[in-house]
Amino acid sequence: MVVNPSADDTAPFDEERIEPPTTLAGWRHFVDRDTAAFNLVSPKLWEAMGEKARSTYDERRIDCHSELHVVRTSTVREVAHQGRLLTLLSRREHGARRGLIISGERTTGKTTALRQLGRLHELRTRQRYPDSRRVPVVYVTAPPKGSHRKLAIEFARFLGLPSISPRHNTVDITSAVCQVLIEARTDLVLVDEIHLMNLATTSGEELSDHLKYFTEHLPATFIYAGIDVEHSGLFTGIRGDQIAGRCTLLHTGPFPLSSEWEALVATMEATLRLHHHKADTLAGLRPYLYQRTGGMIGSLSHLIRAAAISAILDGSERITRRQLDTVHVDHASERAFRGEIRHSQAAG
Repeated sequence: MVVNPSADDTAPFDEERIEPPTTLAGWRHFVDRDTAAFNLVSPKLWEAMGEKARSTYDERRIDCHSELHVVRTSTVREVAHQGRLLTLLSRREHGARRGLIISGERTTGKTTALRQLGRLHELRTRQRYPDSRRVPVVYVTAPPKGSHRKLAIEFARFLGLPSISPRHNTVDITSAVCQVLIEARTDLVLVDEIHLMNLATTSGEELSDHLKYFTEHLPATFIYAGIDVEHSGLFTGIRGDQIAGRCTLLHTGPFPLSSEWEALVATMEATLRLHHHKADTLAGLRPYLYQRTGGMIGSLSHLIRAAAISAILDGSERITRRQLDTVHVDHASERAFRGEIRHSQAAG
């Protein structure tokens, strides 16, 4: 949608309610929604805007910058490629299918890559089977300190099954979920936050057994994502060996200060909608941006989008090094950045 409000535009700004992608309605919204296109008005029209029109215009620009623009990084491409290979290999498989685990540090794009894989798969399935009632993709998160019952409820909640009452036991919920997923021809299941499942605990063992049950009773490929999965207890014991023997492991990590980092910064800078921002400003700050974020794409995205919104709110309409210094990112990145500064000062 291109937004070009006129100087006397007084239409109210409608806040959109977005459901989480862990529900079927929220997932379909995520799949169907395209990143909003936004064209800046001319300097003359911008200067002539009344207060109410300017407020509406700025709110829409803030919305534009608050939305995460997905960048086709090497991680996103690799996950999409490996995930598609596994779903194609599983088409005629009658036993438990091979899966994929995406493991890495915080803010390295794991969830983004996982969701993009699901989105691409759903769009391909819709193209292949138009006007279908299929639910090709299910997206859930592993419940914190979760039990097998909680996991079954997560699947039921995604599908919008009737409210689960205490009298429904885990077998009842699981059977209902499996029946619906089979009828809906679900062939890709995405499980995020898998690091919350620790096989060194009784609840973790039960959760693992339940996931194994799903993989053996559903004609679907399972893709998991989590933080530092190989050290979280997921591969512990016999159950862990089974998971390791059935799943490919892909690692995500910080980007090096290389041509891909340069392209990443340039792509994000191209999404800015600020009236006084000078082109290639961020490109010239690549080393600084790398220091601030440690090469983490999630931290970089937060830093740039927050700076853009600040530039709208304070009326500067540009991102500068001084302004970036005032934006706080995640504690881990801030701590590493301060450590580098202290190290440089001590060396100097």
